[in-house]
Amino acid sequence: MDRVNASTPSTSSASLADDPAHAAFAALRTAEGEHLLAELRDHDPAEELATATRLRRTHPAELVSAALGQARLRQRAVAKFGAGDAYRMYFTPNGVEQATRTSVATHRAARFAALGVRSVADLCCGIGGDAIALARAGIAVLAVDRDPLTAEVARANAEALGLGALIEVRCADVTEIDTSPYDAVFVDPARRGGRGRIFDPEAYSPPLSWATAAALKAPRAALKIAPGVPHEAIGPEAEAEWISDGGDVKEAVLWYGEGFAPGAFRATLLPSGATLTAPAPLPAPPVGPVGRYLYEPDGAVIRAHLVADIVERCGGRLVDETIAYVTSDVPYSSPYVSGYEITDRLPFNMKKLKALLRERGVGVLTVKKRGSAVEPEELRRRMKLSGPNAATVFLTRVAGAPTMLIGHPLG
Repeated sequence: MDRVNASTPSTSSASLADDPAHAAFAALRTAEGEHLLAELRDHDPAEELATATRLRRTHPAELVSAALGQARLRQRAVAKFGAGDAYRMYFTPNGVEQATRTSVATHRAARFAALGVRSVADLCCGIGGDAIALARAGIAVLAVDRDPLTAEVARANAEALGLGALIEVRCADVTEIDTSPYDAVFVDPARRGGRGRIFDPEAYSPPLSWATAAALKAPRAALKIAPGVPHEAIGPEAEAEWISDGGDVKEAVLWYGEGFAPGAFRATLLPSGATLTAPAPLPAPPVGPVGRYLYEPDGAVIRAHLVADIVERCGGRLVDETIAYVTSDVPYSSPYVSGYEITDRLPFNMKKLKALLRERGVGVLTVKKRGSAVEPEELRRRMKLSGPNAATVFLTRVAGAPTMLIGHPLG
């Protein structure tokens, strides 16, 4: 999703040869450039100056700079794409930052494939992360991006991974693409501008309203949005899914068309694939006193407003009407929560907490917070921890009052 505004003119093809970034990328794809990238695969960024000095004795300085920059990007991309793909692919700085994590893209492609989708128009394809996942699911992809360099990178990635036969890359304005020949549409609007992250969905490029209209025209569609999108910005035609990977919420997806449930809310946890759904927004859950057990819902469950479902399943209640901590008097096991047994409850007081931890011989303290301004590192520093035991402290509010809950993980 490394691109400029989707509805403004871009660099013409005639001027690409004069574009330094494009020239640098073209040089990387020569035999000499590929050799340099292979040599730099495991280089230490801390020794980059010495490496650059050595390589410039036998290679053009511009090529060395481009190769070092690409090597850094590939090392960063390993976290999203895995080493097997990252060291064969090409990236731009924004492309690494904004590309979909492979596990998430694979999940989304699998949902399309399960419904019999055989072709997808991938609008605002960026460096091609989603197109790659779709192609690996056996789906033919038209990948569109209006930035010429980004389109070239996407094309190079499809070829590098042996997917060129399934992925057609087109440099074009996505608003001018006829998507009618395709079984489905996927839209990933740019959510970053010159000043950083964009929070207003109508300031996306293209705007959320345009992306929604494009989705509604297709037999099936998926629209990737920021996980913090206001629920009121989601139309009733969409099934809304929030996805977390390893406990971190990565994105939200709006699904449209046959096979999806309009108005439903879904939380999906990767890598397990566990999915929690509700056909409509749930009523507010009850609030009550802290019990023996405390449950921390996964971030996707919270973003999808499905905490009330967890409360019902465990027969519990919230500790505060504004805090997503669930408590109960009996143990409860679920992939959607992390469970803790609570041993102590204290009004917020640093001195009392320090005394209690010293008494318990706590040398390792995990600090979790919701509804508290205290920074975990600052709290740990002030506790002067020492001892063989471990504990978890929750800094939160209980019935509106600042509270500390101390306990340990279940299981």
